[in-house]
Amino acid sequence: MTAEAPPVSGLALQVKDLRVSYGPKRAVDGVSLDINEGEIFGLLGPNGAGKTSTLSAIEGLLKPTSGSILIRQVDARTHPGLAKALIGVQLQSTSFQ
Repeated sequence: MTAEAPPVSGLALQVKDLRVSYGPKRAVDGVSLDINEGEIFGLLGPNGAGKTSTLSAIEGLLKPTSGSILIRQVDARTHPGLAKALIGVQLQSTSFQ
Protein backbone atom coordinates (compact mmCIF):
# COMPACT_ATOMS: atom_id res chain seq x y z
CA MET A 1 0.00 0.00 0.00
CA THR A 2 1.29 3.47 -0.85
CA ALA A 3 0.90 6.35 1.59
CA GLU A 4 -0.91 9.37 0.21
CA ALA A 5 -0.36 12.99 1.11
CA PRO A 6 -3.01 14.50 3.36
CA PRO A 7 -5.11 17.35 1.97
CA VAL A 8 -3.55 20.76 2.31
CA SER A 9 -4.98 22.74 5.18
CA GLY A 10 -3.16 25.33 7.20
CA LEU A 11 0.46 24.45 7.87
CA ALA A 12 2.64 23.61 4.90
CA LEU A 13 5.76 23.26 7.08
CA GLN A 14 6.21 22.84 10.81
CA VAL A 15 9.66 22.62 12.40
CA LYS A 16 9.97 22.07 16.15
CA ASP A 17 13.17 22.35 18.19
CA LEU A 18 15.43 21.44 15.24
CA ARG A 19 19.06 20.75 16.16
CA VAL A 20 21.89 19.87 13.79
CA SER A 21 25.40 19.10 15.00
CA TYR A 22 28.61 18.29 13.19
CA GLY A 23 30.54 16.41 15.85
CA PRO A 24 30.87 18.76 18.83
CA LYS A 25 29.87 21.83 16.75
CA ARG A 26 26.18 22.69 16.96
CA ALA A 27 25.14 24.39 13.71
CA VAL A 28 21.40 24.65 14.48
CA ASP A 29 20.24 25.05 18.06
CA GLY A 30 16.51 24.70 18.64
CA VAL A 31 14.94 26.28 15.53
CA SER A 32 11.13 26.21 15.47
CA LEU A 33 8.89 27.69 12.79
CA ASP A 34 5.44 27.33 11.27
CA ILE A 35 4.88 28.22 7.61
CA ASN A 36 1.30 28.33 6.37
CA GLU A 37 0.24 27.31 2.88
CA GLY A 38 0.84 30.20 0.46
CA GLU A 39 3.24 32.10 2.72
CA ILE A 40 6.63 33.28 1.52
CA PHE A 41 9.47 33.29 4.01
CA GLY A 42 13.22 33.70 4.15
CA LEU A 43 16.04 32.83 6.50
CA LEU A 44 18.44 35.67 7.18
CA GLY A 45 21.63 35.65 9.19
CA PRO A 46 25.39 35.92 9.06
CA ASN A 47 27.71 33.23 7.71
CA GLY A 48 27.74 30.24 10.04
CA ALA A 49 24.31 30.98 11.53
CA GLY A 50 22.87 27.62 10.42
CA LYS A 51 20.67 28.71 7.51
CA THR A 52 21.97 26.12 5.05
CA SER A 53 21.98 23.35 7.67
CA THR A 54 18.37 24.19 8.57
CA LEU A 55 17.23 24.08 4.94
CA SER A 56 19.25 20.92 4.24
CA ALA A 57 17.50 19.18 7.13
CA ILE A 58 14.07 20.37 5.92
CA GLU A 59 14.88 19.21 2.37
CA GLY A 60 15.89 15.77 3.65
CA LEU A 61 19.51 16.12 2.55
CA LEU A 62 20.86 16.18 6.11
CA LYS A 63 19.68 14.11 9.07
CA PRO A 64 18.87 16.35 12.03
CA THR A 65 20.41 15.56 15.40
CA SER A 66 16.99 16.06 17.00
CA GLY A 67 13.68 17.84 16.55
CA SER A 68 10.76 17.29 14.21
CA ILE A 69 9.95 18.35 10.65
CA LEU A 70 6.41 18.00 9.29
CA ILE A 71 5.75 18.75 5.63
CA ARG A 72 1.99 18.98 5.01
CA GLN A 73 1.53 16.96 8.20
CA VAL A 74 3.91 14.22 7.00
CA ASP A 75 6.76 13.41 9.40
CA ALA A 76 9.94 13.82 7.35
CA ARG A 77 11.91 11.50 9.66
CA THR A 78 9.53 8.53 9.51
CA HIS A 79 8.29 9.03 5.92
CA PRO A 80 11.21 10.72 4.10
CA GLY A 81 10.19 9.61 0.60
CA LEU A 82 6.67 10.98 0.92
CA ALA A 83 7.91 14.20 2.52
CA LYS A 84 10.39 14.76 -0.34
CA ALA A 85 7.62 14.16 -2.88
CA LEU A 86 5.68 17.07 -1.37
CA ILE A 87 8.39 19.71 -1.88
CA GLY A 88 10.32 21.32 -4.69
CA VAL A 89 13.91 22.38 -4.13
CA GLN A 90 16.35 24.53 -6.08
CA LEU A 91 19.78 23.67 -4.73
CA GLN A 92 22.59 26.18 -4.70
CA SER A 93 25.97 25.46 -6.19
CA THR A 94 28.50 24.98 -3.42
CA SER A 95 32.02 25.69 -4.64
CA PHE A 96 34.87 28.15 -4.45
CA GLN A 97 34.98 30.61 -7.33
